[in-house]
Amino acid sequence: MYRHIKAEIDLNALEYNINQILKLVPSDRVMGVVKANAYGHGAAEVVKTLIRLGVNRFAVSNVFEALDLRSVTKNGEILALGYCDVTAARKLSKNNITVCVFDLEYARALNSALENSGEKINCHIKINSGMNRLGFECDDLNLLKAQMNELFALENINITGAFTHFATADRDGDENADFTATQYSVFSAAKDVIVKVASEHNIKNLYFHSSNSAATLLDSNSRPSDIYRVGIIMYGLTPSVGMKLPFKPKPVMSLKATVSQVKILKKGDAVSYGRTFTAEKNMRVATVTVGYADGYMRGLSGKGYMLINGKKAPILGRVCMDQTVVDISDIEDVKTGDTAILFGEGLPVEELAKALGTINYELVCAVGHRVARVYIKDGKQVNEIRYISL
Repeated sequence: MYRHIKAEIDLNALEYNINQILKLVPSDRVMGVVKANAYGHGAAEVVKTLIRLGVNRFAVSNVFEALDLRSVTKNGEILALGYCDVTAARKLSKNNITVCVFDLEYARALNSALENSGEKINCHIKINSGMNRLGFECDDLNLLKAQMNELFALENINITGAFTHFATADRDGDENADFTATQYSVFSAAKDVIVKVASEHNIKNLYFHSSNSAATLLDSNSRPSDIYRVGIIMYGLTPSVGMKLPFKPKPVMSLKATVSQVKILKKGDAVSYGRTFTAEKNMRVATVTVGYADGYMRGLSGKGYMLINGKKAPILGRVCMDQTVVDISDIEDVKTGDTAILFGEGLPVEELAKALGTINYELVCAVGHRVARVYIKDGKQVNEIRYISL
């Protein structure tokens, strides 16, 4: 591979994390969340690992992710968690994709899109238990019952499950999990309504699920779920800072770039756009082949650092689209072609997230389209995926 920038994906770490999760919940009840290209890690390789370890349920966000994933797994269950354009209903049905229905208007539109086709589409009902994004409301259970009766009567809709999503299962802002308990109670009440209506329509064996990564790790015994939707923890990252986990996850992704030039910055010289940094003395600097187009946030300008030869190289001036300048005055023997670790071993992605006032999820998901994903197993490269740049 040409030396430039890469996201190294440690398949051994991925497998370790999944196996630790499987000690808590069985593989046939795990749904691997692989939306956003598996949180930037590459959905195809992640799904192949999940399948090998016995996991055959997967969650994505939208139509394109669902259809793309079907080319990787012919028989696995794929659930689209978010909105899917109703004009794709026939294609989704033919590819056995399960979609989320979140209100009657949307369900009616899906049903109409399949009219006279002889096809049905599998659906999971989304319940709003307090997240207040998508979902049927539960304030009035009599109204919910009426809505469920109409939903189950739609001839082209095949209801196979229902789910909700917890807002604070990671205990962020809900240390005692009181809000999560309330959400679980709301969902349980909705479940009772759905089960009763389903039985009246001769439908049984629905799946009800609520647990995300945090709930799987912290509440799998106290708040059981038919399916456990495991996302961020698979990739070795914690759902929130300070969360106590039953095992120590191994980060799967390391982001690395290349030193393109080393030079001397003279006292009074400025660096990058806007001349926001001016050298107060002569110093050695390196230009590194990474910028915000690669997902290395401009917000790190002047306050982040990289690791070169195992030492901190502070960012000087503004992060550019494709290049970033760092201070290597205290790092010996830096030369063109050397590797800079942007996050990974010795530099957790959480440190960058803290500097930016964001979360680890955002930074791994933001790793750019043009960054090659290089897959490592047992210390050797086993695959590389580079996306066409045209």
